[in-house]
Amino acid sequence: MLAAFLLAFGVIFIAELGDKSQLMALAFATRFPPFKILLGITIATAIVHLGSVAIGGLIGDRLPTNAINIVAGIAFFGFGAWTLRGDELTEKDEAKAHGVFRSPIVAASIAFFLAELGDKTMLATITLATNQPWFGIWLGSTLGMVAADGLAIAVGRVLGKRLPERAVKIGAAAAFFIFGAVLIAEGVRG
Repeated sequence: MLAAFLLAFGVIFIAELGDKSQLMALAFATRFPPFKILLGITIATAIVHLGSVAIGGLIGDRLPTNAINIVAGIAFFGFGAWTLRGDELTEKDEAKAHGVFRSPIVAASIAFFLAELGDKTMLATITLATNQPWFGIWLGSTLGMVAADGLAIAVGRVLGKRLPERAVKIGAAAAFFIFGAVLIAEGVRG
């Protein structure tokens, strides 16, 4: 379980770098206390990723491991390309970040829940859960996302917009490509 936790934490932390969720976290933190925003992010992420590991577990029980590894590797190449393409915070996302809710925890929970449905971190969690223990993947993916968004809030508050966004995107994409290549190699070796 520890290996699954560490794998999920690392993959999701990297996947979250440069994601629109980090921009949302930063936007929320400019208006509300960061701890309350992180609590909202944690609630939303825990729920979304619990569903993700359930889906991944169902898929993993019904497909051969070699095929899962190859498909997962291809998916990770897709996640790498998605990361290079990047996400942008749209006006709709901005509206979610500055919603009408009085409670920052409720506002952040709802906004992040909706933003994460179908996002690459959700898909990566499903992929990891196809052949890893569900609890380790769930806990690792949830905490990896919260850590990455917490980092965005902390660094964003200190450094503003001085971070080299392109370097972060390239590094995260490279990690996805490496994970993808490893998974495909494992699937082919079977």
